[in-house]
Amino acid sequence: MRYHNITKDDMLNGSGLRVVLWVSGCNHGCKGCQNPVTWNVNDGLIFDEAAKEELFAELNKDYIEGITLSGGDPLHPANRADIGVLIEEIHTAFPSKNIWLYTGYSWADINDLPFIPYVDVLVDGRFRIELLDNQLHWKGSSNQNVIHVKKSLSENNLVLFQY
Repeated sequence: MRYHNITKDDMLNGSGLRVVLWVSGCNHGCKGCQNPVTWNVNDGLIFDEAAKEELFAELNKDYIEGITLSGGDPLHPANRADIGVLIEEIHTAFPSKNIWLYTGYSWADINDLPFIPYVDVLVDGRFRIELLDNQLHWKGSSNQNVIHVKKSLSENNLVLFQY
């Protein structure tokens, strides 16, 4: 897996102060994407042990609420195995921190991935510029959903995250 950046003390990509991992690779090609530089799965830096240690050092800070995985698309087919391992490691090492994940895939297409139960909030769906709304919280277009993953899985129905 490759990545473009690790953002520290982020307040825009989920609740509270967060660390954000911007993963390389996206095959959705959304018109008006905020981050097209991340589309090529072969661009960016290799996500190695040093990068993971940097993430974990940030997550170890008391004031950091959690991590957001974005990109690109963390669920690009080339990323899924590595991102799944990372999600499980974060969940185990930092059980009090929440995990947010942004993906262009729909909830119906990815809710059965084995690591999804470790995600707290998932923002799904492709960005659609014609549905852009700058008043929305944590999503760019009105077709996207901010999903409470654990409730959705336990109720076997899509449950939106309330903020």
